[in-house]
Amino acid sequence: MRIGTPLSDHATRVMLLGAGELGKEVIIELQRLGVEVIAVDRYANAPGHQVAHRAHVVDMTDAAALRALVEKERPHLIVPKIEAIATDALAEIEAAGLAIVIPTARATQLTMNHEGIRRLAAETLGLPTSPYAFANSLDEMKAAVAKIGFPCVVKPVMSSSSKGQSVLKCDADVETAWNYAMADGRVNYGRVIVEGFIDFEYEITQLTVRAPDPASGATQTYFCEPIGHVQVAGDCVESWQLQAMSPAALEKARDVSAKVTTALGGRGLFGVELFVRGDDVWFSEVSPRPHDTGLVTLATQRFSEFELQARAILGLPVDTALRAPGASAVIYGGLDEAGIAFEGVAEALAVPGADLRLFGKLESFLKRRMGIALATGADTGEARERAKLAASKVRSVATK
Repeated sequence: MRIGTPLSDHATRVMLLGAGELGKEVIIELQRLGVEVIAVDRYANAPGHQVAHRAHVVDMTDAAALRALVEKERPHLIVPKIEAIATDALAEIEAAGLAIVIPTARATQLTMNHEGIRRLAAETLGLPTSPYAFANSLDEMKAAVAKIGFPCVVKPVMSSSSKGQSVLKCDADVETAWNYAMADGRVNYGRVIVEGFIDFEYEITQLTVRAPDPASGATQTYFCEPIGHVQVAGDCVESWQLQAMSPAALEKARDVSAKVTTALGGRGLFGVELFVRGDDVWFSEVSPRPHDTGLVTLATQRFSEFELQARAILGLPVDTALRAPGASAVIYGGLDEAGIAFEGVAEALAVPGADLRLFGKLESFLKRRMGIALATGADTGEARERAKLAASKVRSVATK
């Protein structure tokens, strides 16, 4: 891999579509490797905008606007970081040879649509998943719910971070769930997926990296240690690494992850979400980019998930070694305010083994993730207690 000098005619240019807190960390790692980075988001001064060489505000669901920006900036690599993107335009950009889409345009199209990735996993690859059905109307959804049974989950086919997602426990929940899915999905396709519940013991994220083998140059699959996490109302509030698993379950988790990421192709880092009970493993979802549960790797691994993605997309060697058990805990805004301040930072950093990331978001909401506390420990139990303690020390305050 030849990397040019930033802001020169021979610069290696990478464009990130989505510049939130995860994108910000990737940008920092790319810049450490001498890459010129262009950050794109739907609003100004997003976290990644603050550290990129150039920043743009674009409605990324507008295919013409997206194509025009790519033609203007001429990136070598395009890295989609969010779901609300005109993926058909990315396929056209890739086919025209304007840029390489990471991991591939096809992978982006499949993973940013619940229907595409579920059909690939269950119907093409034969991986174990929850029962599911799709619906294009309220009447079709009622029929799908009757088939799947209660409890079940309804999601827009284009959604993320629980946007538009509901848990249904009885018939009275159906119409409300349909209306919420139509109103709050990332992109309204007028279509939902109804998923049955799986009686799992815990969920994991299996971070999976497709990167070159240093000896042969051929693309190989590498695995991080499994990450456990706690979700509340669809949002990850706590994660830890490593999650204890039986040898059989770990082998199955990595087999499922290898199969789905190989089918998607390309190179880069993938966050594969799995349900586990005993030795049994079910596929849930996959993101072709760093995962919010993987923020914990900033404390635990030799190379965080962000450095792993930066290296992988540039065709550089990776190392998924664990340094120490660790955990993360979310710091919420706690206020509906613009331009808040944080107190208690010194107290948080005084917790043994603790660290912080404050994301630099300009506007706070009551349940908006504004930062994260990280901690290491002798084991994951100690690390979790330290991370939660550190997070509890940080207080949001209004500046008005």
